[in-house]
Amino acid sequence: MDAGLAALLGAAVGSLATLGSAMVTGRAAARSQFAQGRRQHRREAYANYLAAVYDRDVALDEVRDVLRADRPDLREVDEKMERFYVQVRGVHRAAEFVILEGPQSVVEALYRAVHAAEVMRRTVRDAHAGDASRKAADIALATEREHLLYQAVKGLRVAAADVLGDSRIRVS
Repeated sequence: MDAGLAALLGAAVGSLATLGSAMVTGRAAARSQFAQGRRQHRREAYANYLAAVYDRDVALDEVRDVLRADRPDLREVDEKMERFYVQVRGVHRAAEFVILEGPQSVVEALYRAVHAAEVMRRTVRDAHAGDASRKAADIALATEREHLLYQAVKGLRVAAADVLGDSRIRVS
């Protein structure tokens, strides 16, 4: 084989190897960018959900504080409940993005983070009716369910951190 042909074959093989290497590197970079973008979308969805849960819990605390009075101001109760309902809708909206972004482990943790708004609704109905017979039990039940929700939200944080690869978030 003459030197010119060998050089030409060597250049062709080298060019193919370089092209193949560039393709592999490009695909790896694209995958990495996609994964990073996905992590960012998930992080935003999880953070928005947790912020909505926090806002809802603050609104719930305000309702509970008003209802603790011996004779709660019903107009104030209704105003606080309306704010609470707005926050609940915000939680549901934020949950849709968490469900969309997934993965299943986080979605399952989300479903465990359910709050018993019905207990608060019943307490408000009783306050409007002037019925205080279940008031203490309803407030205690709402407090217990809020504690269970808090535990479930902690579990959601851990599941989200696992998906995001953030080992700094650990809940005791």
